[in-house]
Amino acid sequence: MKYNFWFVVGSQFLYGEEVLKTVEARAKEMAEKLSEKLPFPLIYKVTAKTNKEITDIVKEANFEDSCAGIITWCHTFSPSKMWINGLNNLQKPYCHFATQYNREIPNDEIDMDFMNLNQAAHGDREHGFIAARLRMPRKVIAGYWQDEKPQKRIADWMKAAVGVAVSKDMKVMRFGDNMREVAVTEGDKVEVQTKLGWQVNTWAVGDLVKEMNAVTEKEIDELMSVYSSEYEIATENTEAIRYQAREEFAIKKMMDKEGCQAFANTFQDLYGMEQLPGLASQHLMAQGYGYGGEGDWKVAAMTAIMKAMGENSNGASAFMEDYTYHLAEGNEYSLGAHMLEVCPSLAADDKKPRIETHHLGIGMNEKDPARLVFEGKEGDAIVVSLVDMGGRLRLICQDIVCVKPIMPMPNLPVARVMWKAMPNLADGVECWITAGGAHHTVLSYDVSAQQMKDWARMMDIEFVHITKDTTVDSLEKELFLNDLAWKLK
Repeated sequence: MKYNFWFVVGSQFLYGEEVLKTVEARAKEMAEKLSEKLPFPLIYKVTAKTNKEITDIVKEANFEDSCAGIITWCHTFSPSKMWINGLNNLQKPYCHFATQYNREIPNDEIDMDFMNLNQAAHGDREHGFIAARLRMPRKVIAGYWQDEKPQKRIADWMKAAVGVAVSKDMKVMRFGDNMREVAVTEGDKVEVQTKLGWQVNTWAVGDLVKEMNAVTEKEIDELMSVYSSEYEIATENTEAIRYQAREEFAIKKMMDKEGCQAFANTFQDLYGMEQLPGLASQHLMAQGYGYGGEGDWKVAAMTAIMKAMGENSNGASAFMEDYTYHLAEGNEYSLGAHMLEVCPSLAADDKKPRIETHHLGIGMNEKDPARLVFEGKEGDAIVVSLVDMGGRLRLICQDIVCVKPIMPMPNLPVARVMWKAMPNLADGVECWITAGGAHHTVLSYDVSAQQMKDWARMMDIEFVHITKDTTVDSLEKELFLNDLAWKLK
């Protein structure tokens, strides 16, 4: 889907036709110039002057799949009672851009005609009141429209809004159930579909095996050629790699047929399969699909959503798991990995990921699975966990700084990422556990905590952010107040 955003400008008939023509011409100019700076087109739609015009454009936006949200601005004074019906019906993300066409007050030219035309300073305040009165989820961004800072904020909001559009259309394919006795990978699928739009359903592993058996040698050869060009083959066991290609082709075919953007499986249910999909899952994630291990359908969907939100960057969002800690005093790190399935979009740029085969001493593997092995890239990032708190969903986000692994770990045959957690490892772990964060996360170098906060706000779910300034005491107070607020809600 090629998404765009609609620019809806507020005015009224009070100022005459010439003013309205000027407002329209300026709005079109602003939309065109902003589109050159933003990650998605901003399309001027209407200078709205009546209740009906506003209601009609909202109805049109609601039913246009390519429209990922609307951005409003009031060039003149736009009485906000005429916005009530439209805003009450709005089902798309909404950003109020408080700006004005001219940067400066023209000392020699300013007169009452100028003042009548350029009334954004109080037009936007009238417009902002009604959204506050309606308790609408919205993003308010103020600043001059040609400046980089507000443009960057609009761009970030757009990406979060695209995450909403992807979420509303999300379908997750589950092969089998989640890992036995695990609590955090459970969740209310009906509530999630009601709140987030996700359709989460199960397909039999036997159906996947049947599809795998139908994959041709030619199709496997084609994928092998792709593997050879993108990765370093560091094993002589090419049959294991070919088997992963067979799995990948079959999983992709089944997902595409059903319109699924994410999938989950578990090492406890591989009936009829020789290997847990490792390389297969990794290469599918590299193409933008979401994945969750041990049947974790929530992290699978969030991976796909965050990949879509970061699509115009380097695509570096991936399924992740906190595996072990380095607790040397003053030199504390988390080591993230998984049995096999970490997306190569996280790989450092200095080396190609290597395809290796090794024994996997867990699950129902008949043969050694092939997987990509690499070190993660350095840089600021976040880890995100969506958990079902019973009655509501909570999105937990923690700031981290990824580093080059401080040791080579030559006998660890999986992809790995090492990071410093904020505010520090001990307090960060205490905060994460206090908030109920899962052991599975989405790690992203592209998507920011602010974007995830915007996304959570648009989806009307709880957001918890662990930063360099968070303390365990402050977080406990925040969670207590959140519990009260959400119970009242």
